[in-house]
Amino acid sequence: MIRVLLAEDQAMMRGAIAVLLDLEDDIEVVAQVSHGTSIVPTALALRPDVALLDIELPGVSGLDAAADLAAQVPQCRVVIVTTFGRPGYLQRAMAAGAVGFLVKDGPVEGLAEAIRQVVAGRTVIDPELAGAALRTPPSPLTHRERDVLAAAESGSTVADIAGLLHLSPSTVRNYLSDAIGKTGTRNKTEAALLARRNGWL
Repeated sequence: MIRVLLAEDQAMMRGAIAVLLDLEDDIEVVAQVSHGTSIVPTALALRPDVALLDIELPGVSGLDAAADLAAQVPQCRVVIVTTFGRPGYLQRAMAAGAVGFLVKDGPVEGLAEAIRQVVAGRTVIDPELAGAALRTPPSPLTHRERDVLAAAESGSTVADIAGLLHLSPSTVRNYLSDAIGKTGTRNKTEAALLARRNGWL
């Protein structure tokens, strides 16, 4: 029996996926979590074979949790299942140690088969997204530049971002300037939009 941990913040979606997977003879959903911070502790306690992770989770993103699982529960294979099929997300997921990346609009039979494939040691990636990722350059942003741009998305001022990230305003301006230059945009808002669209944030 393949033991699965499911991390999804939308209760209806989480419940539907769990019910459908439990109909499979060889798959058992042993845990459902709605918060990113619950993923690693639950995996450490239950030792699932596969973790199905959404990207946008409260607390800790599925991408960050994938890296944590790779370090702390390496026998658990991570499959990202997301609404947002962005090439940058795929690149980041693979770098974090995920072995699968699927979009939610696919059939549940495909998800069950993907679980079987990754347990057998294979990598499973949505083919259209794989093609797009090969055509898309990797993120040019550093980790700190991503943090600053993410904080700028909501229209926060330099002072707000500095306070949030515990940086000086001049340091924030430098990170923003570098990010704007690397993305070829005109201002922090455009840079953040482009980065989000490419899955760099």
